[in-house]
Amino acid sequence: MKRIRAAALGAAIIPLALGLPSAAAQDRDQEHPEDLAQEQPATDADFTRSVLATGLSDPFEITFGPDGMIWTTERTAGRVTRVNPETGEKKTALTIPDVLTTPGEQDGLLGMALHPDLLDGNRNQYVYLSYTYDGGGQGPEGEQIDRRQRIVRYTYDADTETLGEPKVLIENLIASDDHNSGRLIFRPDGTLHYTIGDRGNLQDLNACKVNQAQRLPTQNEIENKDWTAYQGKTLRLNPDGSIPRDNPKLKGVRSHIFTYGHRNAQGLVVGPKDRIYSSEQGPKSDDELNLLRAGGNYGWPNVAGYKDDSAYVFGNWAAWPECTPEKYNAFEIPDAVPQMAEHEFNDPAFVPPLRTFYTVPPDYNFRGAACAPSGFFFICYPTVAPASLDFYSDDAIPGWENSFLMPTLKNGTLYRLPLLDGNGTRVNGALPLFTSVNRYRDTAVSPDGSTIYVATDSGGLARGTNGDATSELQNPGAILTFRYDGSTD
Repeated sequence: MKRIRAAALGAAIIPLALGLPSAAAQDRDQEHPEDLAQEQPATDADFTRSVLATGLSDPFEITFGPDGMIWTTERTAGRVTRVNPETGEKKTALTIPDVLTTPGEQDGLLGMALHPDLLDGNRNQYVYLSYTYDGGGQGPEGEQIDRRQRIVRYTYDADTETLGEPKVLIENLIASDDHNSGRLIFRPDGTLHYTIGDRGNLQDLNACKVNQAQRLPTQNEIENKDWTAYQGKTLRLNPDGSIPRDNPKLKGVRSHIFTYGHRNAQGLVVGPKDRIYSSEQGPKSDDELNLLRAGGNYGWPNVAGYKDDSAYVFGNWAAWPECTPEKYNAFEIPDAVPQMAEHEFNDPAFVPPLRTFYTVPPDYNFRGAACAPSGFFFICYPTVAPASLDFYSDDAIPGWENSFLMPTLKNGTLYRLPLLDGNGTRVNGALPLFTSVNRYRDTAVSPDGSTIYVATDSGGLARGTNGDATSELQNPGAILTFRYDGSTD
């Protein structure tokens, strides 16, 4: 006998024209339309769309620098590029020769954070980067490639417009071909935050590998710089890579770990009251928007989204002696595989998400009919695959003030998530914008707040106009421009 409520992958059966879930797929956020501002928010019709730049190699991070340029990391080229936001002209600031990138996988040059003092005086002319490299041995669970991640500080030379003088802050972080996450930001308190995924363990070709998202490090491991337990975590580091003294103690050990129990948090942003938020890709349901609290446990892999037993059961494939990747099934968990319902997970440190995208009933059919021709059913799962997270605090675009902006991979849509309170603890709705057949990877907002820039992947699968998977992307490896020029009257 097999159970038909399986724990596995992540990704939506969301009608392309609307970008909204089907009637069977509803998020669990309480809607409060009466709390929304009365000003009519700008919609698609109020923006002019154009293509700023093409020919980029999987732009992962885009952010405005103090020089007015869009700073970009190109994941598969190992390159940092500065793009003129008016002309699209590109200038290479750095190419890192030892970046490891594997075709079709999720390694490479990932997150970037600009020091707040960059180009403001003579101190702290720094740019921080995270990238995958080859550790030179065998991987931690027998992988042929020993993928590792490091965070490196580079010094910017304004005269030559190049980055140099690399200083490694932390390395030997265990990386993977899947779920590396890799977002890096500065917080106003001067610390760096960084997301590390769970390496895709317990699914697909990594199905039989132990998921470490719940494991916490020992004091001995920290003293020996053994970062094995950092998988599935959010880190908080001093700018020199050391452990902040006010980081939380977890089971009596202070480490770089700020939060744990994460699957694949690809979004990270500072919001109201300097609080930090993440967007996280779920398995077959329950992508998440999270408010990160020091020492918080976000539940994965025991919980996806809320502890509600809705269409998710934790299947610990790695604990099944007969497990092989070929025996893994995204839709059915054999009885021999140890399982746990969400309500069975009890930890006082558990923090539920602010909302999910999308929670579905236990009997939901994940084999979406639209994806039957291709067989890529993950495209029809009721998730949107959040790729990053930004916060819009300006008033240049009517009705957008105090909203999260969340680009998504599967259905090429930017979602606007309005906040309902000044504390940043309630959100209302998931309003779809700028939908196209692309994989939206990251966003940047112009300094005057009037223009939204969106970076797209160079390849991969997205939802086509027929609802099925397609690899024919409209704007691969590009930065798209959406300029507000309309009236909401």
